[in-house]
Amino acid sequence: MIVDTTSWDEPAVIAAAQRGNLEAFNALVLHYQTQAYNLAYHLLGDPAAADDASQEAFVSAYRALDKFRGGSFRAWLLRIVSNACYDEMRRLRRRPAISWDDFGELDEEANPHLASHDESPEQLAQQNELRVLLERMIARLPEDQRLVLVLVDQMGFSYEEVAETMRVRLGTVKSRLARARQRMQTWLQEERELLPSRYRLGISE
Repeated sequence: MIVDTTSWDEPAVIAAAQRGNLEAFNALVLHYQTQAYNLAYHLLGDPAAADDASQEAFVSAYRALDKFRGGSFRAWLLRIVSNACYDEMRRLRRRPAISWDDFGELDEEANPHLASHDESPEQLAQQNELRVLLERMIARLPEDQRLVLVLVDQMGFSYEEVAETMRVRLGTVKSRLARARQRMQTWLQEERELLPSRYRLGISE
């Protein structure tokens, strides 16, 4: 099978890869490698570790292709990526750290006080101060809540895709996301005085 890169027929590419076509599997790697790496980086917080974990996940995916029975291939693959990351976390016995620069903005509806669209030097400096604080907070989240927050708020997964990725019920996804956001709100309130002044207005006492 010669993979046509000008059009993307994922079911056909997957079927070919399952029949042992290495070119087809390589096409899947190219199509999803950025998402796989980004998720690994968000969970591990280290470029080298993220690269290792995402590569290991693709090797595992290749070996397990015959077990894929349809549905969202992205969800299936990123579940393998997240499992590889958790294995790495357990191996290193450390808590992961996330760069808030790469994590992106929290959902503005859930955290309206974090919404900012100004880019003056002073405001950028304040945003950097905020990121330092947020990095410490995000590292404190339980792993399952951190994963939901990354998948929904950063990677744009629907609740249904997250449920499939994590193999949990839809209600579990929503409750974990709600708890993650509430924890962030609570910690922001507790450390309100450490926030740059422009971010304090939206946080109630």
